[in-house]
Amino acid sequence: MCHSVANLEHHHFKYETHRHPGDVHIHFFGADAFSFGDGVSLQSGDITEVSFPQFGRALRNTIRVEAGPEDFVRVRPL
Repeated sequence: MCHSVANLEHHHFKYETHRHPGDVHIHFFGADAFSFGDGVSLQSGDITEVSFPQFGRALRNTIRVEAGPEDFVRVRPL
């Protein structure tokens, strides 16, 4: 599978909560192998958790699925 940087940016930054200047984002390539590829499907109300003991408390986020059409997002470097 091959993606352009613009396509990766679109799929990450299409979510308004990912568009806060100054935030740092980490993208894990190959996530399909451990999620969609195994039939994992998130629904509204599900909770995701990421934890690394060296960083302190776990990060927990509740999933909210929004219906409606997607607009293509273009990213401008700061």
